[in-house]
Amino acid sequence: MDKTKVAIVGMGTVGTGVAKLLLDHGDRTARHAGRTLWLEKVVVNDIHKHRNLDLPAGVLTDRLDDVLNDPNIEVVAQLIGGIEPERTIMLKLLEAGKNIVTANKALLAEHGGELFDRARQLGRSIAFEASVCGGIPIIANISQCFSANEITSIKGILNGTSNFIVTQMDEQRWNYADALVQAQKLGYAEADPTMDVDGSDAAQKLAILAHLAFGARVHWREIPRVGIDRLDVKDIYYARELGYRIKLIAVGRVTEAGLELHVSPTLVRMGSPLAEVRGAYNALTVVGDAVGDVFFHGQGAGQMPTASAVVADMIDTAVGRTAITFRTLELWSQRESRVTLRTFDDLPGRYYLRFEVDDVPGVLSQIAKVLGEHSVSIASIIQHERHRDRIEPTVTLVIMTHQAPEGAARKAVQQIAQLPVVHSGSTRMRVMEEGQ
Repeated sequence: MDKTKVAIVGMGTVGTGVAKLLLDHGDRTARHAGRTLWLEKVVVNDIHKHRNLDLPAGVLTDRLDDVLNDPNIEVVAQLIGGIEPERTIMLKLLEAGKNIVTANKALLAEHGGELFDRARQLGRSIAFEASVCGGIPIIANISQCFSANEITSIKGILNGTSNFIVTQMDEQRWNYADALVQAQKLGYAEADPTMDVDGSDAAQKLAILAHLAFGARVHWREIPRVGIDRLDVKDIYYARELGYRIKLIAVGRVTEAGLELHVSPTLVRMGSPLAEVRGAYNALTVVGDAVGDVFFHGQGAGQMPTASAVVADMIDTAVGRTAITFRTLELWSQRESRVTLRTFDDLPGRYYLRFEVDDVPGVLSQIAKVLGEHSVSIASIIQHERHRDRIEPTVTLVIMTHQAPEGAARKAVQQIAQLPVVHSGSTRMRVMEEGQ
């Protein structure tokens, strides 16, 4: 059987999983590739570090040049995270004639245009299925399987860490801090979880999907985003009382006013597919004009789900399928975007509002007056009677609104928060309506 020599740069969690699949299931990969994917080199920083996998003699190296200078290595899985030196390493690999497979969504979101244009100039390819939603094959489906469709919307849960934390707050009634600690103990969250919990990771993935689905050339930092790092368990309870669950939802939708892109904690109706996604799972709904609604659900992170996507890309690259797709689709070009972004302040939506207010007459009329001044209409109100044993003379007021522009709702809440009868901790979240 023919042999294609491959290499791995970086042997962390995902790199170890990829090596396991290549070494332990070579017959499986050979059956799908029609050739053996021969693991020639694994590049690491410290060759003396203990690893949970025994590699054949001579495979492990701390010299990138061992890959760059070997013309027989055709495919390289670059599995180190970050921006630099990862960008420089990828450019060196491309210039050395290697085809790349990567899981580094941050690098693609930051430098995708530059890297993909350089790969095209050199006649190389970059495959990146594992960069978004781990084991869910969303990249291949959007870029290839839905090619007969005009995709009109994508919405979903793109960050498993945030979904795990919110699930624990919902099911265990933990506060955010305790749920985060549990996520870190189980390996779902990094020691510094900022990118996951502040919405940045989901925005990076949404930028990649928006490029593929809509032809948008948007930097992920331009996408409005709010994370779960300030989510109060109190809002979990009130959302449940109203028939909703809170999820960190990424939305990309084509409208007459332009492309809508945003990431934020959102109230999702119980019983709907996204509301029932639990734990560290990802899920997306993609709508095409021909295929209709398609729902994807699966493990969006973790060693073997992500390794599964990486090895699938290595197989496609080895047999030449990636090169055909790469040339045909012209993924990630520096050309002008095919779509314009919608002004976020003009975006309509329904909102969940929560205020901690003095338990005195006239508070609701003051709040309603401000909302009315900004043309934000009240749909329903929850205010439970203050328990007689409660010392603080305050109550929680929850308001669900009718549709209003994002900017108007934001300004109204900011003004309400300044009222003398309103205490700190005001909250506003979007509500996903039926059919959205």
